[in-house]
This record gives sequence, C-alpha cells and structure tokens, in this order.
Amino acid sequence: MLGIRWSTIDFQRGTISINHKVTEGKAGGKKVLYAEDKLKTKSSFRTLPLITEVRTLLQEVKDRQEYHRRLLKRSYDNTYSDYVCVDEMGKIFKPNYITDHFGLLLKRYQFRVIRFHDLCHSCDSLLLAQGIPIKSIQDWLGHSTFATTANTYSHLDFSSKQESAKAISAAFSRQECKTSHCSNNERQIITNNSIEFTAN
Repeated sequence: MLGIRWSTIDFQRGTISINHKVTEGKAGGKKVLYAEDKLKTKSSFRTLPLITEVRTLLQEVKDRQEYHRRLLKRSYDNTYSDYVCVDEMGKIFKPNYITDHFGLLLKRYQFRVIRFHDLCHSCDSLLLAQGIPIKSIQDWLGHSTFATTANTYSHLDFSSKQESAKAISAAFSRQECKTSHCSNNERQIITNNSIEFTAN
C-alpha cells in the first residue's frame, strides 16, 4: 500500500496501477526505507478499476496534501511528493506505523483482532460471497496461478455448493407437492425425470 503513487492513478480513466513497493530494512545497523519497482511476481503488476468510494477518498487525500504543502511551504518535505501515504509534513509512512495503528483502530472500535494483511483475504472472501469467479479474484489479487487462489479460498466456495444443494432439494420438494395426488407410476416417472435433469 505504501508504494501507491499519484503518477499511477488515473482519475480520468478511473484506474490505479500496482507497480511499486516500499519496504523497511537495515543498513549499517540503521533502519532504512527501500523504494523499488519490484513486486513478488509478474502477476503482481496490475491495473485495477478505481472504485468510486476509493476515488473520492484519494481525491480528499490529494487535496489535503496540497493544503499542507502550501501551508508549510519550505518546511514541507517534497522528497515523497508522488506518494499517497505521507504525513502532514510530507514524510512517507513507515510500514510499522501502518500495522501498529491498524491494531489500535481495531481495539478502539472493538473489532476482532486480525493482521493488516488479512484485509486482503477479507476483501476477496466478500468478492467470492458475491459470486465473483475465482479467476477474476485471481486477477484482482495478482496471484501468479489460478491454483493459488483456488486453494486459498476453496473452503469459502463450499458455501456456493451448499446453496446449490438447497436449490436442488427445493426442486424435489416442489415435485413432491405436485405428485401428492398422482398414482405410484406417475410419481415414479416425475421423480426419475427430476433425477435425470439434476444429473445433467
């Protein structure tokens, strides 16, 4: 998330590109930030639609940054002016700041404690629950293979199988109601046709 830059957001076309990351490491015994155009896999590089709510939020962040830049003038740090995630002074947020404050927010609003990375799984679980195909979720996540996504969320997909089972059961129930006044032979014919239809 820290690697998102304004230059990769197209407000007119409504897209946001993922092609950069910011991480923290050690050099000479000190913590340093590394900014690079290097992601986990080739599939991690992707362009996604800019959701309306996210577009509005990003525009507010951009306007707020411009306000602080004008207010602080020379005191404002323009080193990371292309980055979205910076503080009021223009300094980029550190990875630990995001994860630590995320935990504090969860505690403040009495939400279940999860890792910041778990938000990714939460999002995609919701997509799957809304009937979005796993292949589309794979593209959204940036997984390199379909199997990676399928294996991760296969347990969630079981709910769709349960819904299918309920639909089939309901179909049989309707047929039973229709056949309540039929002869035994007629009832068998209808039941056989239902089984054949379900198998196909």
